[in-house]
Amino acid sequence: MGATPTFQVKITTPDEVAWEGKAVSVSSQNSTGPFDLLPGHANFVTLINKDAPIVVRDEENKERSYTYTTAIISVRDGVVTVYTEI
Repeated sequence: MGATPTFQVKITTPDEVAWEGKAVSVSSQNSTGPFDLLPGHANFVTLINKDAPIVVRDEENKERSYTYTTAIISVRDGVVTVYTEI
């Protein structure tokens, strides 16, 4: 059985990198509803609903949840970046 596919994820605030590492998925909610990002996802940009949790499942399948008033998620060339305000 092969390794579970992962992608690079970076969550940044104006002051720091809140988390960076490899993940198997990222989930949140935008104006059209809940969504999941998986390795191999197409390029994508969206504004996250106010105070909607951003859930990252890391390589060990541990869930990390982050909530911000304002956040944008971008997928570019297989890398997920979350830009936030505190």
